[in-house]
Amino acid sequence: MNSVNPLLEILTSDRAHRYRAVVRGAVDRTADRLAAVTTPTTDTPAPVLRERVAAVDLDRPLGSAEAAVAEVDALVTAETVWFHDPGYLAHLNCPVAVPAVAAEAVLAAVNPSVDTWDQSRIGTEVERRVVSWVTETIGFTAGDGVFTSGGTQSNLHALLLARQAATTDGRRPTALDDLVVFATASSHFSVRKSAMLLGLPERAVVDVATDTAGRMLPDALAHAIAEARRAGRASMAVVATAGTTDRGCIDPLEPIADVCDLEDVWLHVDAAYGCGLLVSPTRRHLLDGIERARSVTADFHKSFFQPVSSSALLVRDPVDLRRASWHADYLNPEDADEPNQVDKSLQTTRRFDALKLWTTLRASGAPAIGRAFDAVLDVTEQVHDHVRRHPGLVLLAPTQLSTVLFRWQPDGVSDAEADALVAPLRATLLAEGRVLIAKTVVDGRPASKLTLLNPETTAEQVVASLDHVVATAERLHEAHARSTETTGATR
Repeated sequence: MNSVNPLLEILTSDRAHRYRAVVRGAVDRTADRLAAVTTPTTDTPAPVLRERVAAVDLDRPLGSAEAAVAEVDALVTAETVWFHDPGYLAHLNCPVAVPAVAAEAVLAAVNPSVDTWDQSRIGTEVERRVVSWVTETIGFTAGDGVFTSGGTQSNLHALLLARQAATTDGRRPTALDDLVVFATASSHFSVRKSAMLLGLPERAVVDVATDTAGRMLPDALAHAIAEARRAGRASMAVVATAGTTDRGCIDPLEPIADVCDLEDVWLHVDAAYGCGLLVSPTRRHLLDGIERARSVTADFHKSFFQPVSSSALLVRDPVDLRRASWHADYLNPEDADEPNQVDKSLQTTRRFDALKLWTTLRASGAPAIGRAFDAVLDVTEQVHDHVRRHPGLVLLAPTQLSTVLFRWQPDGVSDAEADALVAPLRATLLAEGRVLIAKTVVDGRPASKLTLLNPETTAEQVVASLDHVVATAERLHEAHARSTETTGATR
């Protein structure tokens, strides 16, 4: 190949052999890296990573696909974060199902866009069938939906539909400034961000009181709706969360649905995290009442073990999706006979992400996914018990899913000392690369957090990681104490 003036290799029938060779080379390199993983990431300092990337001259090509793939392997894959490693305990990132990864490879090569029928005829039918399966699993008797890029987009889409319903359903005209969205302080940040994007004022999102576990109180919701009505404001939507990001708790959906039905308010359930319960053989009851929602967010790239991105917005009544439809003569005219998915979506060009879940369901079935999610939750319960008994750790909150909120604070360590250690503890562990955890704020104080999403990680492995966290915290605390003593002695 001419490395002086290299050609752009477009994937065509004539280059099927090149596709096979280049992709096989990339797969082999990645598989070799995968087989050798012993920690969730490396200890390469951040400045070094930055310098390596900055040193690459994007205006001087390497001259071949093989060389570029080799560079990706050395530059990126060698320094990536591996979510399947038992030491990865930080965020809502899951290891992925092998059939879904294979489907992802097909998508990259075929490159379909499921916005119009003529661009993806079979893709449209497959997505609609997967959506139908999900809505049936939720309990919607005749629901509909569309795949999205993630929970943030799904929540935005749901609240857009709710806004349209609140302002166009034959009610008296309602100014956007008067609309109210009811959520809790534990709701995903995308609820407030969506309100901003939809032109609602900052005061539009009202935090409803919660119980000690962070779950919405239905009586408090009823009171908040009544208070808004007395103030001349219109209830646009209630956002109940089936799996809060920090606490992993589920709002009581049945009594919340009772309030929404009584008040005629749109109920949206953000089940981005907890959607795996839909196929759980032991915990499906935790989502009782979700079938009464008007819309639901489900992130399959969390508890269904799918590669990013794989999310969906599901609605109980297909008519609701039409509230955000927009038509263009060149794309999806109103009189079109074809089932154009762009009629339902906020996106135009859109990935055929439904194929990944389809392939996983066909390979393993929903019960296998449910058992895997149950395995994660079973281990989480054991880890909670361990933290509760540990003399150096404080368990901060219960969970119904797979988070563990804790703080290193043995006897003799003040609140101020424990709080000050949370951020440097996480940073030290991240720089080391052996165990990755997250940090957050619980009841106004900094807290450490584990998020489990690997069904093959055992309780023993998590306990071993916690032992390392404790040892690191002790070392940092002792170093700080010595530093304080030295500083005091030199004054």
